[in-house]
Amino acid sequence: MVQLEPQATTDLLPIIDLGLYLENPDSPEAITECKKASDAIRDYGALIVKDPRVTEKENNDFIDMMEDYFHQPFDVKLKDARPEYGYQVGVTPELTEDPKCPKDPHCLDIIEHIPKENRPLESHGPDPKWRFFWRIGEQPPETKFPRLNAEPVIPEAFKDNWATTMDAWGETLHRAVLGLAEMIAVGFGLPKKTFVDMAKYGPHLLAPTASDLNKYGAVGTVLAGFHYDLNFLTIHGKSRYPGLNIWPRNESEKLAVRVPDGCLLVQAGKQLEWLTGGVVQAGYHEVIVNEATVRAINSKTNDRPLWRISSTFFLHIASDNVLRPLEGYFDTEEALTSKNLKRPLEGEGSSDAEEARIAKYPKIHTGDQVRKELGLIALLEK
Repeated sequence: MVQLEPQATTDLLPIIDLGLYLENPDSPEAITECKKASDAIRDYGALIVKDPRVTEKENNDFIDMMEDYFHQPFDVKLKDARPEYGYQVGVTPELTEDPKCPKDPHCLDIIEHIPKENRPLESHGPDPKWRFFWRIGEQPPETKFPRLNAEPVIPEAFKDNWATTMDAWGETLHRAVLGLAEMIAVGFGLPKKTFVDMAKYGPHLLAPTASDLNKYGAVGTVLAGFHYDLNFLTIHGKSRYPGLNIWPRNESEKLAVRVPDGCLLVQAGKQLEWLTGGVVQAGYHEVIVNEATVRAINSKTNDRPLWRISSTFFLHIASDNVLRPLEGYFDTEEALTSKNLKRPLEGEGSSDAEEARIAKYPKIHTGDQVRKELGLIALLEK
């Protein structure tokens, strides 16, 4: 039988010390760490961030509640679904999210160029995972995209502690990823609040996924098919069951995710790729059941529900802001070359590089970009 558990792990990713920046953002050590962060997100599309404010207790309290919630009967959970909002609040049932990759020639071409031993598992049909979306951060005072900024859903059986637990962990992840966004901006030579200001009033989501390992616990099961994230940055806490694999920028090697205590995994999303004109690329990943998942299942000694919970947060650019390569930094070949950031776009020649960049990353409202992506993964009508 083919070994599904990758030999390489995220231990090779740079670890960024957010504490240095929080202590004194203007210190030489902090500035060096900022450059390390921007280099890592450019070269790998992912990194590990160490935040002294992160506690495992908050993550464990959150996962405990998620396990209890998803262990409820199907029909009870279904009351919390809001398909009229593209499932952008509340619960998304299993077999609803249909990954776009099997229908996307560009994605299929990426897979074709990955060495066979490092390719993602082939997925057929919608993902068997559930998801819950919980909004974190300020609502926009007004917006052209109300469906992406809907009111939150509080499950009836958890009404006494749901908001407190979700907000506590969600705000921890939100603070961490905003701090990292500042560091990345500084590392790229941007004003430090560039990304943070663009993300103000964004539809940020604490977005745990949940997979029933009693039902979908066989080795080789694809819980979330090969995909990238449509948002700006995605940040993950630790999961109790392995199975998340990521592909660094060149997609040649598959890495099994291992998050050290006190740390978080961060991946670039499509909005960051857009704003950097492709200098940063959105990172691809999958969630599967492999040998490590089964070992964790078999070594379980408590009576907790057997659900794989991801501890995931999506940071978004505000829906009413415009996505385009940032002017003076990522929009021209001259700017990219002067900052040693030039990266070729596929299929481009030296004479039409800027035209290729404009064609690939045209001006678009972030809300329209999100609506288009959601349509592609069968969550929202286009």
